[in-house]
Amino acid sequence: MLRSTNAAGAGMGAPPIPVVCDSVTIEIVRGAIRATQAEMEALLERTAISAFIREKKDFYTGLFDADGVMAVGSNVPIFGDMTSPVFRDFPPDTMREGDLYWYNDCYGSRGAVSHSNDQVLLAPVFHQGRRCAFVMCWAHFADIGGLRAGSISPDTTDIFQEGIMIPPTKLIDAGRTNEAALAIFHRNSRFPSQSLGDMRALMASNALGVRRVEEIVARFGADVVADALRQLLARTRRLVRAKLAETFAYGTHHFTDAIDADGHGHGPFRIRFALTREPAADGEDRFIFDATASDDQAVGPVNFLMNPGVPGMALGLYYLGGDPSQVCNAGGPQAIDEVRLREGSLLWPRFPAPLGMRGLTMMRVLAALNGLINVAGGGAPAAHSAYVIALMRGTYRTSEGTLEPFLLADGIGVGYGARPTADGIDAVYFVAQENYPVEFLEAGYPVRLRAYGIVADSGGAGRYRGGCGIVREYEVLAEQAVLAVRIDSVKNPPWGMAGGMSGGVGRAVVNPGTLDERRFEPLSDGNPLTRGDILRIETGGGGGHGHPFDRPAADVLEDVLGGFVSADAARRLYGVVTDGRAVDEAATRTLRADRPAVRSFHRNEYVDAII
Repeated sequence: MLRSTNAAGAGMGAPPIPVVCDSVTIEIVRGAIRATQAEMEALLERTAISAFIREKKDFYTGLFDADGVMAVGSNVPIFGDMTSPVFRDFPPDTMREGDLYWYNDCYGSRGAVSHSNDQVLLAPVFHQGRRCAFVMCWAHFADIGGLRAGSISPDTTDIFQEGIMIPPTKLIDAGRTNEAALAIFHRNSRFPSQSLGDMRALMASNALGVRRVEEIVARFGADVVADALRQLLARTRRLVRAKLAETFAYGTHHFTDAIDADGHGHGPFRIRFALTREPAADGEDRFIFDATASDDQAVGPVNFLMNPGVPGMALGLYYLGGDPSQVCNAGGPQAIDEVRLREGSLLWPRFPAPLGMRGLTMMRVLAALNGLINVAGGGAPAAHSAYVIALMRGTYRTSEGTLEPFLLADGIGVGYGARPTADGIDAVYFVAQENYPVEFLEAGYPVRLRAYGIVADSGGAGRYRGGCGIVREYEVLAEQAVLAVRIDSVKNPPWGMAGGMSGGVGRAVVNPGTLDERRFEPLSDGNPLTRGDILRIETGGGGGHGHPFDRPAADVLEDVLGGFVSADAARRLYGVVTDGRAVDEAATRTLRADRPAVRSFHRNEYVDAII
């Protein structure tokens, strides 16, 4: 069993550290660093080649202090300790100005990067010979080899089938690039021009970050910047620990969630979390996060090698609540005193278990954390669906008549859970990532979009409606193609709470409504497509919050008119009768007089607990 103990608060009795940076300067430094991140992200987005970076925006930047502790990060709650994997092979004191380090090794990084497509670059920042900070950027590469184009497939059974693995490597040594390492990497890609362009964009973004942080240090001084970063970390840690104490009474709190399957006939897989708050001898509280009761690892690629920093990062982001005055950093992970994981489990699998589709489990982990907060009396949202991935691989005929290979990796948004005071968000992919625009898809790939919109009735009914999913309908213009699809939460839909109902489920079907209609397994590969086929993908919605009969009839009518809720569902689930234009007040009063009983959670049916 892995026990990750946080010693961030161990020095409570030590002499206080002198304050060098005042509160106004802290905010100026924070703003300057965030501006640096935004500039790095803009450069990466505008210069990358592959669609997952340029259009999907599947990338991430961060700044670390001189010891490698994340001081300012992006709002992506699935990363933990990003610097230690490099430091184990390249001690910080041996680093020089102009160095750049690279890795994508999931197991070697203890889940700091959680599937092999994600490439991490890390560079030290020096000022007048003193190491002052580290800059990192990360991005998802389209293809790095492996069993199938895209390097991700439900068919994989070990991580070797998911592409080339890069242990921590010095990519640039004092300004001199290791071209041989890059050549080996690009040679393993089926689309090397994309790999080459994306790596150049990632390197350029990192170099820009180094320059900008050097300018910040030169302006304010190394001691002031170091103290600003230290105070930002301490501020976040204090805030998160205070919020944890407000949410969790003394004792142990439990929540269980599940993903459906692993693509190899196994499942469901349950994720079991416990959070304990207990008093410590020094008068401080101890917060212990325990995931050891989670199910054993899967044969298929849904294992999530969860870095011990992830629970604290995710809880920290929840408690920061999008407040622009607060900072996402290692203060979240530092707020949790101990994280317990069990080797051989779904959340800490043994090498070389496959990890490529860990996104399914990762999304359910985030929903389970919401559930843990809610059973303790917090106000987290209901469960969200897991974003859908469709990988279409095949050949198309160019205008010159030649056959060329293509790879379309389309990540499609879903509905998010309703909140205690607001509806869930519709059609969200994940955090800052975006759905591909229709024009981009049709210009870049052999498909035509026949439909793109909201899936009616996919949001869980409630006083606050769950967010709705998306429908995409593709006409296949390729000569031939094979489809891999990743859809979860069909058997175990996103739960609703406090009377809200569970969200709708996704599906993938070819030639719907015809004699040739075929439905694909939600997590499957090798699904054949030919020119002229119509592929329809519908994604799931989020759970609702509160009793559906408490939703104002005018809001239900607005949903009906907007295509979010059908007139039939308005009547059945919300007790609201409409004629398509207005509410029938008398019929609605009659229906709502017979108010259905509800319980704490809903997943297909009302229950007191999700187990």
